[in-house]
Amino acid sequence: YLRETQKGRPEHMNEIVSYHIGDFMFLDGATRTHLELLRTMRRQSVKGSLFQILDRTVTPMGSRLLRKWIVYPLIDPGRIRERLAAVSCFRETPLLRETAREALKGVYDLERLNGRISLGRANARDLLALKSSIRKLPVIRNALADSASTLLGETASRMDLLEDVAELVEAAIREDPPVSVREGGIIRDGYDPELDRLISLSRDGKGWIADFAASEQERTGIPKLKVGFNRVFGYYIEISKANLHRVPPDYIRKQTLVNGERYITESLKKAEEQVLGAEEKRVKLEFEIFDRIRRKIAGENRRIRRTAELVSRIDALQGLAETAEMNNYCRPEITEDIRIDIVDGRHPVIEQTVKDEAFVPNDIHLDSEAQQVLIITGPNMAGKSTILRQTALSVLMAQMGSFVPASRAVIGVADRIFTRVGASDDLARGRSTFMVEMNETANILRHATPRSLVILDEIGRGTSTYDGLSIAWAVAEALHDRDGRGVRTLFATHYHELTELVATHRRVKNFNIAVREWKDRIIFLRKIVPGGTSRSYGIQVARIAGLPGDVIRRAKEILDHLERTEVDAAGAPRLARNFRENTADTAVQLGLFGPRDQRLREWIKDLDIASMTPLEALVELNRLKEYVQGEG
Repeated sequence: YLRETQKGRPEHMNEIVSYHIGDFMFLDGATRTHLELLRTMRRQSVKGSLFQILDRTVTPMGSRLLRKWIVYPLIDPGRIRERLAAVSCFRETPLLRETAREALKGVYDLERLNGRISLGRANARDLLALKSSIRKLPVIRNALADSASTLLGETASRMDLLEDVAELVEAAIREDPPVSVREGGIIRDGYDPELDRLISLSRDGKGWIADFAASEQERTGIPKLKVGFNRVFGYYIEISKANLHRVPPDYIRKQTLVNGERYITESLKKAEEQVLGAEEKRVKLEFEIFDRIRRKIAGENRRIRRTAELVSRIDALQGLAETAEMNNYCRPEITEDIRIDIVDGRHPVIEQTVKDEAFVPNDIHLDSEAQQVLIITGPNMAGKSTILRQTALSVLMAQMGSFVPASRAVIGVADRIFTRVGASDDLARGRSTFMVEMNETANILRHATPRSLVILDEIGRGTSTYDGLSIAWAVAEALHDRDGRGVRTLFATHYHELTELVATHRRVKNFNIAVREWKDRIIFLRKIVPGGTSRSYGIQVARIAGLPGDVIRRAKEILDHLERTEVDAAGAPRLARNFRENTADTAVQLGLFGPRDQRLREWIKDLDIASMTPLEALVELNRLKEYVQGEG
């Protein structure tokens, strides 16, 4: 296939490496997009992606390897620990890391250079770049030779220094060659005797022509007589109109110009043949010598490729160490159980891009016994999505061999990470937002295993409230009961009824994002705390977003009416009440106050007295009176 589709034989592609899907964490396209691993969702920009935060590599090939590690995290605990140990070695030894970084700054893109050389497209400057890169290899190998990391020590011991390749380039190629390989000026003096002879002949001939111009000026008495050259006539003598009366009879006219005439002589043409013949032969021979050297180096492409792989590995590892040091990451503990325990976890991207406020860290704990499915409630903008994503990113970072943004992390290896975060229409395929959401959810339910990590951010928003709640409830149950063992799941939702799952499913736990109310406003604390919440604070968020005051007041009136007609005696939505009545063994928690007293308390508490006019206050008081009379 490569030979049929490429212009030349891809000699540098001389090895097929098998890819075993079972060696890596599986990340589907939706997950890679939702977690913004390589590009952001909205702008399709590298800036703001996980890759941009982690990339502290020095070489292009190290950067490419890091991209590969991000989208292909490991699942073998031994290999993960091996990478982490190498990153730890670089981080704990700043001198080693700095030595490696300085040496890597002098290393060009060996993989691309190797490809151009093998395909016969490299010029002399490419060979010099290869030589310059090779000269840095001993520094890198010597620095890592006594490393405490097994992986770094093994990498150093396997590194081929390619000294013979560097010596060949050093002996043959000039230090300042032109870009083109067919104009000469590439091969060093003394490398090839025949080339040296032709260079001398060409140089001597050009010297004769310079002397010829001076002697003709003296013989003819024309001080401005010039000897020039072009590819049409070769060498010529140019004389201005003012001096045409002085032209000797042995000059042969070749071209008439606006300001003068061009001539040749027999002696000039003989010298031209000698000079141009030698020059043409020199350029041809020089290219042949260069091509021979290039093909000889191409024969070593396997050695160069293997060395490039080792150098890129060193670069990726030191880059992760540099990032860990700069961003204060911790080394995760990798286990073979399914526990995830993250203390003071942070979002690696958001904490770096949002500098105007301190990032609030959060703890997350998941296990297979008591806390496997977390139902997370809270208002919009509180930070639910951030906590979900940062948990998934921490697991992914740990399994690619990176330190993680936390003060402590224990990661039970995940075979897959699934995300259902946000949605948009797929108009090209005729799929609505809800259809896209359901397709992604179906994929999760088909393929999630007890070792997977599932991130769900709002299931069922694209349909009616009851349909959406029913689907969300059923999905949560399915993940809890999967294979009798369940799946590690973080489920953010606005359906507060889902918090009732704790009554019938022992591994479900409720959490909410804490907020503080102050003067009918809310302050986002960004902290995840145990327990559910029964309020969405949607109207308060709408006020923050800038909705007009009359719209906010009208929304509150409508909300009050809906809540009075849609809650039961315990203050819960009638849907949840009806569901409980049809579900066995479900406990109902009694309120501290009676329904009438509780309702009045909530109503009065929600009154925005500060923004009311006297007339609005009287109207509200009359409504309260009518409510009390109606209840009586």
